Amino acid sequence: MNLAAATNEHLANVSNTLIYSSMAVYTLAFLAYIAEWTFGSRSKIGRTAAALTGAAAKKAAAPAVTVQNAGGTAVLERPKVVVRAASGSRDVPDGPGAHGGDEQGDLYGRIAVSLTVLAFIVELSGVLARAASVERAPWGNMYEFNITFSTVAVGVYLTLLLVKKNVRWLGLFLVTTVLLDLGIAVTVLYTASDQLVPALHSYWLYIHVSTAIICGAVFYVGAVGTLLYLFKDSYENKLASGGKPGAFATSVMERLPASANLDKFSYRVNAAVFPLWTFTIIAGSIWAESAWGRYWGWDPKETWAFITWVAYACYLHARATAGWKGRKAAYLALIAFGCWIFNYYGVNIFVGGKHSYAGV
Repeated sequence: MNLAAATNEHLANVSNTLIYSSMAVYTLAFLAYIAEWTFGSRSKIGRTAAALTGAAAKKAAAPAVTVQNAGGTAVLERPKVVVRAASGSRDVPDGPGAHGGDEQGDLYGRIAVSLTVLAFIVELSGVLARAASVERAPWGNMYEFNITFSTVAVGVYLTLLLVKKNVRWLGLFLVTTVLLDLGIAVTVLYTASDQLVPALHSYWLYIHVSTAIICGAVFYVGAVGTLLYLFKDSYENKLASGGKPGAFATSVMERLPASANLDKFSYRVNAAVFPLWTFTIIAGSIWAESAWGRYWGWDPKETWAFITWVAYACYLHARATAGWKGRKAAYLALIAFGCWIFNYYGVNIFVGGKHSYAGV
């Protein structure tokens, strides 16, 4: 074995070690998020106080409107803005967060975020080591795509936190699925470091696949928000109809943002990344012409990428139409994300085509 081959093998081993290490740190973060939800205040008084505090802060932040009249100055209250993002017009404040408005819960939440940052750095290092071991972009098979996808998904979450978005409630759900994703990657999808087939040796690999990974990660964050919106909307409907949810449902649901805000969050995330998904499909078509001599051939991967695009386009159109706000549009969003998931896992594993030469 020559020196270059030995170096690449060593880097591949380092990458594997780092990926397993990141899984260990993600597990610690998962436990810390569990502690945040468990030890956060569950008392009705604590939740009510946090909700009233949040409502008062929002009201104080909105300045009054001053009108100059000939006979003096009149001060008017700023008109109430009705959010029509979701069905109904409930005025429900956001919950205090996963920590439940409790200092101990907040401490565990901060520890969880710190561990998530550490795990992200370790996993990113593993992805970079994998790239160095094969001397190319680490997106040549499903294993490499998986570890990169989970890294980017966590990166999206941490970026939202960095820009002061109140999304720490995403942490537990994100880390749970990242652990599942990495578990599948290292046990089922693992492929030893190898070089690409000639068709993939193109700068379009960096453009097309990188944007596909980013889109998938952002679509995933939007899907989590949509799913939580459906649960929170059902919870609010039950309360509005005089029902009494169970203690566990109450503890979880009352810490989340209001359903209308979850709906807006999901919509904005999906709408923001949709143009990039459009570019991803266009870039793939250009690469297909360079590699196979045609822009579009209705290959299964191409077909499902287009179906995913149509599904998200229908969701965005429905979401912007008054009669399809709320739950109906949310179901479309989940169907669209399901199309993306099938395009990745289902088509790659169960359907043959020109995109299957890379194996898993």
